[in-house]
Amino acid sequence: MKFTVKQIAHLLNGEVQGDDSLIIKSLSKIEEGSQGDISFLANAKYESFLYTTHATAVIVNKDFEPKKEFSTTLIVVENAYVAFTQLLEEYQKILNFSKKGIEQPAFLGENTTLGEGIYQGAFSYIGKNCKIGENVKIYPHAYIGDNVIIGDNTILYAGVKIYENCVIGNFCVIHSGAVIGSDGFGFAPQADGTYKTIPQLGNVILEDNVSIGSNATIDCATMGSTIIRQGAKIDNLVQIAHNVEIGENTVIAAQTGVAGSTKIGKNCVIAGQVGVNGHITVADGTKVGGQAGVTKSVKKAGIAINGTPAFDLNDYLRAMAVFRKLPALEKQVKALEEQIEDLINQGVLA
Repeated sequence: MKFTVKQIAHLLNGEVQGDDSLIIKSLSKIEEGSQGDISFLANAKYESFLYTTHATAVIVNKDFEPKKEFSTTLIVVENAYVAFTQLLEEYQKILNFSKKGIEQPAFLGENTTLGEGIYQGAFSYIGKNCKIGENVKIYPHAYIGDNVIIGDNTILYAGVKIYENCVIGNFCVIHSGAVIGSDGFGFAPQADGTYKTIPQLGNVILEDNVSIGSNATIDCATMGSTIIRQGAKIDNLVQIAHNVEIGENTVIAAQTGVAGSTKIGKNCVIAGQVGVNGHITVADGTKVGGQAGVTKSVKKAGIAINGTPAFDLNDYLRAMAVFRKLPALEKQVKALEEQIEDLINQGVLA
């Protein structure tokens, strides 16, 4: 990356205070900034670094008023944190979408079409009858089964596996080791104690702007589709079972598991190591605390829950406050029991 301060300010709709012709080559934290870097200041506790940083430019909020002299150039914006995030996104696009062409060896199945700007890394495999959109980046050792559709500007990092018949939207990011479309966990118990495999004939649909973390697994539907709606973000090591539906802009943190046929609403936040039971629904805007167990449907939108089984967060916090006091309460109860026994022995109480 090599841009002038003026160009970056234009991108961020910011105003330059200082030399707008200076060259920016990289991004950095404000406390680690050096010549050619751009950083940001959004939190007041980091303000002291503004006066000592060697960064060429720093993005600051519109209402920021410095208390000392400083040597860096400022780019003044409405929200420094949001602006720097936007800059990071643009920088990532430059890095990710610079790759083009087909490396060898790579396999391309018959009747498969590739859009313009494609990158197919070495040792990757694309099956037959696939449709791959424009500017798609397929890194080495990725596998794409037959009849897969992938939209424009999607990235599949090294080692991603997309099973046959799956549909991936535009601007999706799937990180290394993720598996999309593997068999759902469907086994029918038999009279002799064995299990018979139930064929999993459906697929997985990822809508636009979905992010899937490393080593996450999303199982295909038994019939129909497992669906991850647009804007959803799935962290590393998350298991999504067959016929699950994840709503728009819902985020799910690492090591969470969602059992089969459950429907999670839009704009939900599910923390790490959460277990969600099968065949239930979770209302829009639900917030689930870490390590919670969601065993029944959440019907009221916008509430926060925690615990196993999960219940209202405020009630959970009050219960935990009592739980921490249980050893002391036990001692008090035992002391009271001894006092009552003494009174009975003295004949004071019958």
